[in-house]
Amino acid sequence: MKITLFWHRRDIRFHDNAGLAAALQSGFPVVPLFIYDREILDLLPSRRDARVTFIYDEVERLGRKTAQSGGQLLAFFGRPLEVFAQLLSTYEVAAVYTNEDYEPYAAERDTAVAQLCEQHGAEFHALKDQVIFAKNELLGKSGRPSKVFGSYRKAWLEALRDEQLQPHPSAELFDAKHLAKLPEAPRRPTLTDMGFEEFRQFVPSAELPAEELVRNYHLTRNTPGRVDSSTRRSVHLRFGTLSVRELMRQAQELNPKLLAELIWRDYFMMLLWHYPNTATESYEPRLRHVPYRNNEDEFRAWCEGRTGYPLVDAGMRELNQTGYMPNRARIATAGFLVKQLLTDWRWGDRYFSDHLLDYDMSQNVGNWQWMAGTGVVAAPWFRVYSPASQLKQYDPELAYVKKWVPEYGTSAYPAPIVDHKFARERAIETLRTAYRAAAV
Repeated sequence: MKITLFWHRRDIRFHDNAGLAAALQSGFPVVPLFIYDREILDLLPSRRDARVTFIYDEVERLGRKTAQSGGQLLAFFGRPLEVFAQLLSTYEVAAVYTNEDYEPYAAERDTAVAQLCEQHGAEFHALKDQVIFAKNELLGKSGRPSKVFGSYRKAWLEALRDEQLQPHPSAELFDAKHLAKLPEAPRRPTLTDMGFEEFRQFVPSAELPAEELVRNYHLTRNTPGRVDSSTRRSVHLRFGTLSVRELMRQAQELNPKLLAELIWRDYFMMLLWHYPNTATESYEPRLRHVPYRNNEDEFRAWCEGRTGYPLVDAGMRELNQTGYMPNRARIATAGFLVKQLLTDWRWGDRYFSDHLLDYDMSQNVGNWQWMAGTGVVAAPWFRVYSPASQLKQYDPELAYVKKWVPEYGTSAYPAPIVDHKFARERAIETLRTAYRAAAV
């Protein structure tokens, strides 16, 4: 029996799934597949990672749904190329369908899998699903990506058509008529099999957020002390348990500011695809050799929320305890690390990659480089935010600080590890010198 394999990655859902819908219409019965990729998981610093548990729970949920619909979800713990070599040798695979992923490793991996499929006479199809526009679809007049988000957003809105936000019919086609079961299919691995412990942190429902929350998003998004300051759907967008089209349709109807924030996702994914080197080095060549201080004691204080700046400390403590941090706190913590402490932005990005439930390479690299002034799109390198001013502006009642830094205002709270005025001048002078020296 010839089959089509559908490879789930950042799309752990059966509804409104572009690649899955195409697979279910391929003319061959579909076997969904998920690979716990050792190339990624083996690099995690802890075997107690809430993201792995979240993925595992969602894969098992999807496995139950697939069984109820008359099919069978396969799951493997291994390296994708090795898993596909085994599947293509064992079964008569007509085609492999999946959804595009724009990160550097993913692009290399998918090219290798596509070549392997060709060697075995199987077609390989990757469809666009996690963004509305990707790769070369929205370029500037120069033929390169726009370096100004406002220009990109304008082009995005002008190019958008209603049908691009409509759901794909994967849910309607997800039934016994279009799904297949394989004889003697291997058992799906457990967390224990993969060497991980169960560790769950709170993640809100994958359903669309309440309409009132979305309507008020532009009013609350910069208030970290509020529980409803944002949609909190970033984890679901990261792993595809919620379709971005669903949230964009809601934002389009109720709140243009939320839609603009979602457009940033498309933008940063496009930029990373065009400039994959920015995952590991600064885009701005004149700021690739900044003599960062990289003081390990100061970095440890930042990681642990002991800097003596309450908004920064509150953000880091919430991250460490919950795997989440509000947007305004991310700005405060990142800005403090790269400017006040003059620490390489890659140190911060690496820490976020280890702790954020919603860590997404394109979004985080883009934002870290924006804060450092080194990115494709960047705040000026000479902009240095004042943590005290940010606290006064965004948490004037100290609701956020009191929740995460209860000792603030007592003798138990540490003094600031650096003076803001001194640190600001040091950062500007260091970056100015590096910028001018490289330009000579």
